[in-house]
Amino acid sequence: MIDMRPTPRSFRLHIGLFGRRNVGKSSLLNAITRQSVSIVSDHAGTTTDPVEKPMEFLPLGPVLFIDTAGIDDAGTLGELRVEKTRNAFDRTDLAVLITDGAWDEFEEGIVAEFTSREVPILVVFNKVDLSEPSAETVGMLQEREVPYVRTVASESEGILDFRRALLDTAPAEALKSPPIAADLVGPGGMAVLVVPIDKEAPKGRLIMPQVQTIRDLLDGDAYCMVVKDLELREALARLRDRPDLVITDSQAFEKVAADTPQEIPMTSFSVLFARLKGDLVTQAEGAAAVEGLRPGDRILVAEACSHHPIEEDIGRVKIPRWLTDHVGGPLDFTTVQGHDFPDDLSEYSLVIHCGGCVHNRREMLSRLLRCREANVPITNYGIIIAHTLGIAERALGPFPVALEAWRTKMQEADAQYAGDRHAD
Repeated sequence: MIDMRPTPRSFRLHIGLFGRRNVGKSSLLNAITRQSVSIVSDHAGTTTDPVEKPMEFLPLGPVLFIDTAGIDDAGTLGELRVEKTRNAFDRTDLAVLITDGAWDEFEEGIVAEFTSREVPILVVFNKVDLSEPSAETVGMLQEREVPYVRTVASESEGILDFRRALLDTAPAEALKSPPIAADLVGPGGMAVLVVPIDKEAPKGRLIMPQVQTIRDLLDGDAYCMVVKDLELREALARLRDRPDLVITDSQAFEKVAADTPQEIPMTSFSVLFARLKGDLVTQAEGAAAVEGLRPGDRILVAEACSHHPIEEDIGRVKIPRWLTDHVGGPLDFTTVQGHDFPDDLSEYSLVIHCGGCVHNRREMLSRLLRCREANVPITNYGIIIAHTLGIAERALGPFPVALEAWRTKMQEADAQYAGDRHAD
């Protein structure tokens, strides 16, 4: 049977539609998708939360259109709409700015925002049957080499031009995700995947990182064996040749490390996704910041997906417990989910992020950048678990640059600790 499940949203090129209220963002989305995806009304502010529409946009490939609320809204409800729209900035790979001809500091601000993020932007002058853009505005865009098109989205006029402009403006590298594990194993190599079946394992299927890793290995012409944590030792004994890599669920790190011979490289799905979605070096350095934590410090735990936490939830129970034991005193944990992420990070001593399998790379990189700007270290579930269990050397072993960055930060932490003791 052919698997008809669509490409995961995290692997799609994210195209965000931005602009004032009632400029025709929803009409443009409906016209390009040829479906009534968003509600269209003459009343300003119809779109409240961002509306997402996945689509196979050939020849570009799988994309995700994000129809946002107008960010010129006012009042309490308007502020909430603006906040949701600004969250979409972080995950946009290609920005589309729609205007009905108006152009002032509002549009300039959106252009400046995406320019600073190095995100390509396309301007759409909509409703040109009612008002043409000024020659001054057009000249300014031409001088800046910002592409633009003219449309009447409600009548589907100019949509072919819009389609061509999207294809021309889309960043080619956005759809070229780095490998998950295939480059570590190589064609003809063998990876053993350790998949515990516990309360958090979904009934009748594997979780997304596990499935995507298996597919990545197959695409790389590698072999893979999938076992449960209790079967790993016997599985390794049955293999004629030692595997090139063992990949485990981070929660089973301690047992898998004990059962895997030292000469076999080992890491976790979460660590692999830290590399896939963001910057592994930055998150490896962040784990070393644990050594500077003190009881009472505030820790932010960020979960990309929304799920109902179970009794032994990894982000809400296990990691806080392991980290509290490591620090030697209670810590103050705050948890956020989905696309929610605080604007002000200054009150936190550390951010711990999940693997981010449901986020696209742009959103994860945006979060890493915000942490860097706030001078707040950020790390990853898998790395922090390995660190607190004392097996970070093994977990980061397949990634020499990240391992060296972690070692350097640990040396700095040791020197700081020694200096503090000497001062006392």
